[in-house]
Amino acid sequence: MSRMFNPPHPGESIREDILPALGLSVTEAARQLGVSRVTLSRLIHGQSGVSAEMACRLEAWLGGPEQGPSAESWLEMQASYDLWRARQKPAPTVVRAPLPA
Repeated sequence: MSRMFNPPHPGESIREDILPALGLSVTEAARQLGVSRVTLSRLIHGQSGVSAEMACRLEAWLGGPEQGPSAESWLEMQASYDLWRARQKPAPTVVRAPLPA
């Protein structure tokens, strides 16, 4: 996987693309997903990440991998975002493990 410059939080895609395309409010989308409005609101505003459970819910909600993003793709988006964010911080001080002789 190539490095992406400033990848979007996966919740941004839900907020800016999916909800408007479906004509849904956050409240209605949360009801359809089987989560609280607060849970979905935190996700679409980047305050929480896509968990494995949420990735499965999103996949099922959007028609499975045949019609929409797969659970794996939601997790890949989240991992790309998290890794990019981690790399924006100063590098941690670590001691390299010795290589076997």
